[in-house]
Amino acid sequence: MSLPTGDTGAATGHEPEPHPWAAGFLWTPTTGPFRRLTAVQAEAFDRDGFLVFPDVFTAEEMARLDTALEPGNRLVLELLEQLPGRRLSVAGADTQVVTPNQVATNEELRRFCHHPALVDLCHDLIGPDVRLYWEQAVYKQPHSAAPVLWHQDNGYAWVEPQAYLTLWVAVTDATVLNGCISAVPGAHLGGTLRHRHTDLGEECGADPDASVDLPVSAGSVVAFSSLTPHATGVNTTDEVRKAYIVQYVPDGAVVVEAAPDGGPGGRRTLDDEALHPLVLSDGEPVAAR
Repeated sequence: MSLPTGDTGAATGHEPEPHPWAAGFLWTPTTGPFRRLTAVQAEAFDRDGFLVFPDVFTAEEMARLDTALEPGNRLVLELLEQLPGRRLSVAGADTQVVTPNQVATNEELRRFCHHPALVDLCHDLIGPDVRLYWEQAVYKQPHSAAPVLWHQDNGYAWVEPQAYLTLWVAVTDATVLNGCISAVPGAHLGGTLRHRHTDLGEECGADPDASVDLPVSAGSVVAFSSLTPHATGVNTTDEVRKAYIVQYVPDGAVVVEAAPDGGPGGRRTLDDEALHPLVLSDGEPVAAR
């Protein structure tokens, strides 16, 4: 997916710049009643743009998830090895293997994306009617050559509403040494930032000195807004750091393409039940099909 503005200019450095389509954005506070969050956690999510939920899943659940993800990971790694430079944007055989959109053909992943723990977070942080938007495995390679740059998830493809939910599931321990999530607290409140296209994916302005590292153990979940600037460092260890990223949107959300003049253009609905199944309808969980 490409950046809506087509901006390929100079690096933004530490100077965040609002995206022109984000004019007038207002953050909507998180309100109850809650199924999994406390009022204190809801207040923290509104303030910081992220929350950490330790030990949501068992070791056995993570082992099953890893087994389900491995065939796709292996296939993408083999494909990356055949490319010039062994890289394609944010993915690379020497950086991180990114394997998206397996849910349509993988029963175990379909069930996982409907897991009650994840669906409860969707209820609390999105609302009563929720669809899966995107899912991908990201396996950061040992001694990786490059980081994931500072970006917002809504900087890769423009979704309306701008604020949706990313649930970053640690399949293995994520540490500062192997490339855990780093995020900038409070930077989500202004909406989507302008991103520039780089050889390592999209990049937005962010102040690393204001960021916090979010190391988590396997089975834990980092929940953050699609508007939270975040990055991951290189993996300096001998082991693969494994994560499964699941993103959810309110039912009715659309992807907006850029018009030739750089303004908003066509709108793509997210109602394909194979890739974007409902997980919540009128507050009730929807079973995986």
